[in-house]
Amino acid sequence: MVDAHSELGPFLKGRRSALSPAELGLPEGAGRRRRVRGLRREEVAQLAGVSVDYYTRIEQGRATAVSAEILDAVAGALRLTADERRYLHNVSRRPHAEGGACVPPPTPRQRVRPQVRALLDGMDPTPALVLGEGLDVLAWNRALGRLWPLLDGLPEERRNLALMMFLEPAAEQLHADAEAVREQLVAGLRAESGRHPDAPRLCAVLLELRRLSPGFVALWEDRAVAEKRTGRHRLRHPAVGELDLGYEKLVVPGEGQDDQVLMAYVAEPGSRSEAALRVVVADGALV
Repeated sequence: MVDAHSELGPFLKGRRSALSPAELGLPEGAGRRRRVRGLRREEVAQLAGVSVDYYTRIEQGRATAVSAEILDAVAGALRLTADERRYLHNVSRRPHAEGGACVPPPTPRQRVRPQVRALLDGMDPTPALVLGEGLDVLAWNRALGRLWPLLDGLPEERRNLALMMFLEPAAEQLHADAEAVREQLVAGLRAESGRHPDAPRLCAVLLELRRLSPGFVALWEDRAVAEKRTGRHRLRHPAVGELDLGYEKLVVPGEGQDDQVLMAYVAEPGSRSEAALRVVVADGALV
């Protein structure tokens, strides 16, 4: 979906534009006016210990067989996060994709193993779900179904976190922090595209979002890369109002398929949200 020739330049330019010389102890330019914000290519090259010509070729996707050591030097110069550093390595290793865009073949959705399904049900009344390729929602337990009442009404092909948050108004209404959630989802999808550039379902999700959601396109072009494994969501529920919940994500190793992710919501003990969550997951809660 994203090949090195089309991605490296915008990604590296975006990262160097986010830095200032003063942050890195560099002179402001001795009178030279900066036409663009951020670091110049020569400054990145200086910090990375490579020639300006070589860094330019890396940024333009023209350098072949760039070593891991050089990529780490560039990552250090640009102060990349661990997620951004992995993404840089992933896209740099990838050969150029002729045509530059994926055409996903028809592919069945991933399935959850019976053992994982039993684990999910056994976690009730803790709301939990399993995510697959491209953020597909593959399975959830009874408590999660009460916390996210819109899931049951969606056709299977629309049960996807990104498609829901950008294309389903009910999903936006469910999240009090909808814009922050969208930003996290897009940054996570870009990280996934670096690991699995040819994943058919991921390709299909990205193509649909690019076709139908200008908001997604704007965030995708920011080229943020991050994988949130823990954090907080503020959810709205028709029975109890707003809940402030923490979430944790755990990787479920796959057998003959890509890994899946188990995501669970928890409330702070003794909080209003904990009491409200008990009402939501109770058999008699209104939905």
